[in-house]
Amino acid sequence: MENVKDLKNKLQKQSPNCFFKLERSGLTMKITLAILLVTISCINAGEFKDRFLELYNIITNKANGYYSPEGIPYHSRETLIVESIDYGHETDSEALSFNLFLQTVYGAISGDFEPFNEAWSLIENYVIPVIQPNMDRYNPDQPTTNAEITVGSDPISRELFEAYGDHSIYGMHWLLDVDNVFGFGNVQGQCTGGPSVSGPSLINNGQGTIWQSITYPTCDNFTYGGPYGFSFYENVPYWTYSIAPDCDARIVQVALWAAQWARAQGKLSLIEESLGKISRVGDYLRYAMYDRNFKRIGDCIGKTECPAGKGKESSHYLLSWYIGWGGSLGENGWSWISSSSEAHGGYQNPVTAYALANEPTLIPKSSTGAADWATSAQRQVEMYKWLQTEEGPIAGGVTNSWNNNYEEPPEDVKNYTFHGMYYAAQPGFEGSSDLVIMQAWTIDRLAQYYYASDDANAKEVLTKWIDWFYTQVRFEDTWYSVPSSFSLEGNMPHTKVTVSAEGENIGVAVATARALTFYAAKSGDVKAKETAKNLLDYIWKLNRDELGVSMTSVLTTYNQFNTKLYIPVDGWTGVYPNDIPLNASATFLDIRPWFKNDPEWYKVQTYLDGGAAPEFNYHRFFEQADLAVAYGTYSILFED
Repeated sequence: MENVKDLKNKLQKQSPNCFFKLERSGLTMKITLAILLVTISCINAGEFKDRFLELYNIITNKANGYYSPEGIPYHSRETLIVESIDYGHETDSEALSFNLFLQTVYGAISGDFEPFNEAWSLIENYVIPVIQPNMDRYNPDQPTTNAEITVGSDPISRELFEAYGDHSIYGMHWLLDVDNVFGFGNVQGQCTGGPSVSGPSLINNGQGTIWQSITYPTCDNFTYGGPYGFSFYENVPYWTYSIAPDCDARIVQVALWAAQWARAQGKLSLIEESLGKISRVGDYLRYAMYDRNFKRIGDCIGKTECPAGKGKESSHYLLSWYIGWGGSLGENGWSWISSSSEAHGGYQNPVTAYALANEPTLIPKSSTGAADWATSAQRQVEMYKWLQTEEGPIAGGVTNSWNNNYEEPPEDVKNYTFHGMYYAAQPGFEGSSDLVIMQAWTIDRLAQYYYASDDANAKEVLTKWIDWFYTQVRFEDTWYSVPSSFSLEGNMPHTKVTVSAEGENIGVAVATARALTFYAAKSGDVKAKETAKNLLDYIWKLNRDELGVSMTSVLTTYNQFNTKLYIPVDGWTGVYPNDIPLNASATFLDIRPWFKNDPEWYKVQTYLDGGAAPEFNYHRFFEQADLAVAYGTYSILFED
C-alpha cells in the first residue's frame, strides 16, 4: 500500500489545482487498522491561478533545489553565480522576503496560511541576529563615534526598549551563508564555530567590488583573518550587522496583504502572532529614516557646522540605503547604530508605511511608531512627485550629506531641494539609478499603495509613469521588449531620461505587470489590465523551462575570477577557515576554491583560458517567486 506522502504527491501531480489533506486515523478492534482518509478541496479554475500553482509546486518541490534542508531559499538553485552575492547558495533578506510573499499569495489562493507562518519563522530563527552583546550599553545620546563629526541623538531607542523590553535590534541581517561553505560557522547563538558547524552562517561582504571582497563573519573573535580578525583598524573582538531596508519593508508590505486576505477568509487569528512580530520589525525599521550621524535634516553642510539633530530633527521619514549596528564582544563593551544619509527612489515602500499606520494587526507598540509611519507614507509619495522626470521615470534620490561627507553641493543642486535635502543622481552606488528594475519595483509598490489607500497623488505619479512605459514596451509574435537600463542627465527639476538598453527582461516585466495589475484593479484602466496580461503571457510563453523561468545570460564579467583581493592595509596577511591564506597576491578564486569543483566550472575555465564567454540559465529564487506572485495577484484581483 502506498504511504500517505507518496499518494499525496501523486494526487497533487495529477490535479495541480486541488489541495489534498491526508491523515491516518486508527480504529482499534483486535488489531489496529490504519485507514487513509482523503479530503479533497479544489480551487475554481483560472488561467493565472493555474500558472501560480504550477510555479509554486515547481519552486517548493525540494528536488528542484531552491531551498536548503532547513527550508531557507537559496539566492539561486545554481551555485556558480557571482553578482550582488559571491556564491549561489548564499541567500539574502531579499530572497527571504520574497518567500514570505510567495506563501502569502498561496494562503490567499489555497486558504492555507500555515506556510506563511513557517516562512516568517525562517526569518525570525535564522536572520534576526541573536548575538548582540553590549546593546544594553548603547548610548542614544552618542549613537555613533566620530571625532571629526558632530553627532546627534537617537530619539527612538528608549521608546523601543519601553515597548519591547529588549535593547537588541529586531531586523533582518541581509546576508547568509546557507550551507556554511566559507566555514565561519556563525550560526545563531555561536560566534565563529568553524567549518564543522552545520547550518546557516551569518556573514558580511568585504570592501571593494564583489570580485575584490573578502567575505567575513558577522561575529569576529579573531579566530580567522589577521592579528585582529577581519578588522583592519580595531583591536577588540567585535560583531556587526546590516539591514537592507527595502527587504525589511517588503515583509511588512506582504503582511498587510496577508492580514487582509486572511481576514476575508475568517482566518486572521491563525497568523496574528506572526503579524505582531512583523510589526515589531517595522518599528525598528524606522532607523532607516535617520541621517547617518543623526544630524539635522536639511541644508546640512559641514561636518561640525551642520547641527546635531535633537528629537526627530534628524529624521527624513524616507527609507534610506541601509541600517548598520554593531559592538564589541565581552563584558563592559560598547555598541553603535547608524543609517544612511541617502534615500533612493527605488527603495521607497509607501505600502509598508500605510500598513504600519493603519492595519490594526501591524500598528507598532512604540509610542510614536504609527505616527512616524503615517508621516512617512505622505513623505514618500511627495518624494516620488519631486523626483519624477518630465518623461515619467523616477530619477535617483536625495541625500542629506553631499558626497557622503556633508560637503557643499553645486549651486543648482543647493537651490532646488526636497525638505532641504539635495538631489542625488546615483545614491547608494554608481549606476544604481540606471537599472530600470529599481523603477519597476518601486512603481509596483506605489501601485499597491494606491490600491490600498486611494491616494490621488500616488495615482498621478503612476499615471505619468505608466504612460511613459506604454511608449517603451513592445510585443511581437516571438518576443517582447521592455527597457532594462537608462541614463539620467542633468539635475532636478531638469533631469532627462534616455533609454540605453531594452529587450526581454523577466524582472522588469514581472514587477511592471504587477504594478499595472494593481493600478488597473483600482482605477478600472482597461489598457493597464491588458498590458499586464500581455507581459505575463509572453513570459509564460517565452521564458519557461522545467525549473520555472530563465533567460540565457552571457557572462563576460566572469573574466574577473582571478581579481586580486582588496586589502586596504599594506602588508596585512591572514587566514581563512580550512587554512586558506589571505594576502596581497590572493584572488577571488583563491579564497573560494569550491568553485573549481562546480559541475559548470568548465565553462568559466574555458573563458579564462581564452575561449568564449560562458552562458548560463540561472534560476534566481526571487525571480521565480516574484513571477508566481504576479500570476497569483492577477488571479486574486481579476479571476476571483
